Amino acid sequence: MGSGALIDIGLPLSLFLIMVGMGMTLAPKDFREVVIAPRGTFYGLVCQILLLPLIALGVALALDLSPALAVGLIVIAACPGGTTSNLFVYLGRGDVALSIVLTVLASLITIVTLPAFTGWGLERFQDTSQALELPVMRTIITLFVIILLPVAIGMAIRHFRQHWAEKGEKAVGLLGLAVMVAVIALLLVELGEEALELFKQAGLSAIILNVAGIILGMVGGRVIGLSRDQAFTVAIELGIKNGTLGLMVTLTLLHSEAMSVPSAVYGVLMFAFGFLMIGYAKLTGIGKNRDQDPA
Repeated sequence: MGSGALIDIGLPLSLFLIMVGMGMTLAPKDFREVVIAPRGTFYGLVCQILLLPLIALGVALALDLSPALAVGLIVIAACPGGTTSNLFVYLGRGDVALSIVLTVLASLITIVTLPAFTGWGLERFQDTSQALELPVMRTIITLFVIILLPVAIGMAIRHFRQHWAEKGEKAVGLLGLAVMVAVIALLLVELGEEALELFKQAGLSAIILNVAGIILGMVGGRVIGLSRDQAFTVAIELGIKNGTLGLMVTLTLLHSEAMSVPSAVYGVLMFAFGFLMIGYAKLTGIGKNRDQDPA
């Protein structure tokens, strides 16, 4: 598969399969978490959908990022958590049901908010004489097809063929990870000597954005009264993002390799922070006393 086919076909297809895998983990009863823990759900969604893109704007301005990197940082900030976040929450003994609900709801809302923030970022940072335009309706339709539709398919598979779902959910997740790694490697090759400089420029901003998400979840969550495992869950959801979606938007819709760099860098760094969070959870015993911890 050539580089163009990998980006134009492989990336959207892998994201579609990832979302099918997410749907395979869901049953309608899982959404009762919205009623059981509305505070955690609402807080997580507000942080994910609104606050992180605004923080990305502040980081881009403070670090004086180039227009392409600034827009790319806003894109990854506006992306929801991915299926990987559910795995990290599980390994850290967080609230898995809350994690799944946040991932799915944020993914659905993203169909509208991601194009909005991306368009806003383009308008704010791009030179008007060389500005790229986001095809808004195409983006919304694309996100609908690769997010909402596959989640529904995955849920249907789980409902009618649960044994298929149990076998398939892990496989599609691994496929998505493999494609993201391949795309990042391809970016390194095509950017050539420029890659190192761009990655250096985007590295600090990606770290700040990731740490900001974790702090919003862990500290902000406790301040508003979430239990420790709920706050940990929100922190993971804010820190572990759907990097594949960020790459798809920047590469297949905006056709900008430079804008894709923040998603690529973030997609690598978030795993390091994720494992650090798991270590923190193990050391502090998050989840062990969930029934005794006040919500």
